[in-house]
This record gives sequence, C-alpha cells and structure tokens, in this order.
Amino acid sequence: MLRLDNKIALITGLGQTHPPEAGFGIGAAIATKLSQQGAIIFGGNRSLPSASRTKAHIESLGGQCTIQETDVTDSASVKALVDACLAKHGRIDILINNVGKSEPGCPATMTEETWDSQVDLNLKSIYLTAHHVLPIMESQATGGAIVNISSIAGMRYIGKPQIAYSATKAAIMQFTKATAVIYAPRNVRLNTVVPGLIYTPYTRELAKRYAPGGDEGEYMRKRDEQVPMGRMGDAWDVANAVVFLVSDEARYVTGTEVVVDGGITASTGRV
Repeated sequence: MLRLDNKIALITGLGQTHPPEAGFGIGAAIATKLSQQGAIIFGGNRSLPSASRTKAHIESLGGQCTIQETDVTDSASVKALVDACLAKHGRIDILINNVGKSEPGCPATMTEETWDSQVDLNLKSIYLTAHHVLPIMESQATGGAIVNISSIAGMRYIGKPQIAYSATKAAIMQFTKATAVIYAPRNVRLNTVVPGLIYTPYTRELAKRYAPGGDEGEYMRKRDEQVPMGRMGDAWDVANAVVFLVSDEARYVTGTEVVVDGGITASTGRV
C-alpha cells in the first residue's frame, strides 16, 4: 500500500537547514518519505545548500532527487521550476507546497511590508505553483494530486500574535477546497495537511521570536503542554499524512483537510 513508484513529485520548500541528526524539517521529511515510497523528487528551494542536504540524504537511501533554486513568490522562477521538471521527466504527478514562515504581530503593530511578504510567501506561492502545474495535471490521463501544507493557526488562535500567518494559513485551506471542487471532474485531487505543534529545527528559531527572553526550554515545555497528547509531533507525522493523500489509496479523497495536531483543535484549548 501507499506505493508511489516512478511518480514525479514536485515539492517546494524541501531544504534542510541543519544536518539530519539535528532533526528533520517538514519539507525534507516529506521529500524523503515520498522517495522511500518510490517517487522521483524534483525540488524547488530558495537556498540550494539547504536543498542539497535533502538531496544527499535521499540519494544516500537510493532515491532520485533533482533540485533547483526557486523563489516561490516570483512567477517566472516558479515557471522555470515547473518547466525544468517537465523537461526532465515529461510529467508531474504530485505537487507539494510546503513553503511558509511566521512573523509576529497583530494588525496594529505589524508593518505593511511584513504583511505583504507573509501573504506572498505563504499564499501567493501556492497560487503560482497551482497556476503553472494544474494545466499539466489535467492534460495527463493519470491526472494528479496536490497537497498544500497549512497550519492549525489557520483554524484557531494558538497563543502567538501572528495575524498574517494565521490569515494566510486559513486562506490556504479554502483555496485548496474551492480548487478541488473545480478540478474534481478533471482527475486532479487537492487536499490540505494541517500540522499542529511540530518539533523541527525551525521550532527553535520560533523561540527567538516568541519566547520571553528567548527561553527555548520554556517555550518547548509550553508547546508540549498545549497538546492533549502531551507532546509535540515531528516532521514524519506530517510526512506520513502527505504520503496517504497523494497515494492511489486516497483516490476518492479531495477537498478536505487532514489535521495532524495531537488533538489540539478537538480540545477546549490550553493555549
């Protein structure tokens, strides 16, 4: 089950800033897991050195991975990524949108520049990849599967003032749902994975932005306490959900969200 043999998977945001022994980021884990299930990876990432870490890890496990420097907020750069994947492999079976960033601020304190950059990175990037990939997928007899990575911050307040991040992550879910309905007759499925509090190397960076005094230990403890299961998830929890949604076993699943959060959004909330 859940085999993806020889499927071409285009993924944005697969870079691994830290060595694998420091823990996997969500994009790197997704790329690795798809590869382990037989997919051929073509990745776009802002930083080639961090993408190279993921590529090396995938290849060390016997997988195939090509990477290209990509600015997902720029249409020409995204088109170049899509065109390169198509030129190399002749099709795109899977698209994963994983790029995202959180900046602190409420509407009164966040600068307009920060708001715009958050909307471009978190939301416009998904429009751009869909804009260039959907025509390819609907022209293929096999169709395609798209998974966009959102966040429970788009479903509820999780204790941090990050209004642009929350707004864009909510918009991702509705963008995906509406597009899924439009493309359902065209054999293209779109779904969203909604991670909760996930421990990754990036989580340590968040502590610098949101923890009082930058106290990383206290920040991590509080995050664990917020989860009904008593702990944060990890990148592999998210990756496993993605693998299901892009697999043939999920062929009748479209326009929905898979929430991977240890029970936070089902609870009354310890935020």
